[in-house]
Amino acid sequence: MYRFNVRVYGLLINENQEVLISDEHEYGMDFTKFPGGGLEYGEGMTDGLKREFVEECNLEIDIVKHFYTTDFFVKSAFNDSQIISVYYIVKAISKLDVVIKTKPFDFEGEGEVLQSFRWVKLKDLSENDFTFPIDKQVVKLLIGDI
Repeated sequence: MYRFNVRVYGLLINENQEVLISDEHEYGMDFTKFPGGGLEYGEGMTDGLKREFVEECNLEIDIVKHFYTTDFFVKSAFNDSQIISVYYIVKAISKLDVVIKTKPFDFEGEGEVLQSFRWVKLKDLSENDFTFPIDKQVVKLLIGDI
């Protein structure tokens, strides 16, 4: 039986031409990605992304447009499933209510699951800033759009 893991992510770009990224610690590893996560059963893509932004960032968003859907094979780093990720350009419709860090993996507190957020200038963005291959591809496309 083949398992698919459908994920949805948001590219939130502010007025300073910076994109919001998430540093996380989970499953015993540190990784950097865009805000978002796994789609829940019965949930549409945009509803899932809106839920993820509220859960992760305490931020309400609107979807501006579709940006990218995975078009190559990627096996999950965490289990034996195939990852399919969908990325949207999003805009904030409420105030971002998280502490913004300037250093990667600058977590507050302790635990098995940790998360912190950073703004990174689009002109300084590099695929090397990200852990997973699909995010790296999105960065290439995003930089190409600047």
